Amino acid sequence: MHSYLNHIMLAYIGFIPFLLCVALTLMVGSSSAVIDAFSYYSLGVLAFLAGTLWRPGEQSQQRAVVAILVIIPFPLLALVSQVILLTYLAVAYWLVLVFERSAKTWQETHQDYQKMRFTLTSVVFVSHLFMIAQAVELAG
Repeated sequence: MHSYLNHIMLAYIGFIPFLLCVALTLMVGSSSAVIDAFSYYSLGVLAFLAGTLWRPGEQSQQRAVVAILVIIPFPLLALVSQVILLTYLAVAYWLVLVFERSAKTWQETHQDYQKMRFTLTSVVFVSHLFMIAQAVELAG
């Protein structure tokens, strides 16, 4: 049980950089550098989440590949605009959660973990909406 609580705590600690970027934009205003830092950190977390779902050997090869496809468009979207990139990242967190919930092992997952994943996905989504507003302000 102690190890389980450590994983939960680490997940919440991983949210701190998202909050710091949001707080920084509130303190100093919209900044392309802060939005970029937020976006790249978000991609790193998203890639980690998608990677934990990959699990080859525990599922079909097709399902393992689909689990990581969510991060493939990132390099191309980064070239388009910050708004499109942040929108994609915001939606991708929900896609990863939906994919995780569709796995056979989800029903065996502790209920606290399920609640944590939904809560963190929701808060990460809202932080992305805030950063999208900052990117729109910079672009306008």
